[in-house]
Amino acid sequence: MGLRDRKPPRDTGSAAAPEGEPPSKPLVWMGSSKADISELPGPVKSSFGHRLRQVQQGKTVPDAKALAVFGAGVLELRERFDGNAFRTVYVVSLKKAVYVLHAFMKKSKSGIALPKPDAELIEARLKRARALDTED
Repeated sequence: MGLRDRKPPRDTGSAAAPEGEPPSKPLVWMGSSKADISELPGPVKSSFGHRLRQVQQGKTVPDAKALAVFGAGVLELRERFDGNAFRTVYVVSLKKAVYVLHAFMKKSKSGIALPKPDAELIEARLKRARALDTED
């Protein structure tokens, strides 16, 4: 198990959300996704961080795009900055946590399609996230 592929913390029921805020799900970074997002330009990193926090709190992020090719609950955040396209892919349909699967600058030469290496990486990390989510 990689350092970033740790089990989500057990829900002990003792941590209450601040008054007026919904309970927050832990964020689990799969593979190098945390390091990858930290290397993105500051405004992109800030935007993704803010929206991932909303997801953790159970809020719907209006501009998140469902990636149906990976199954229900896998979503993508998009950001354009300095002429480049950036993406963060995460899964919300699992019970224990929000799992961040991949963060990258899109370099596809095939239009809107997800580049094959990125799709394969997302698929592998999604499989690992599903396994982590079922462990006790």
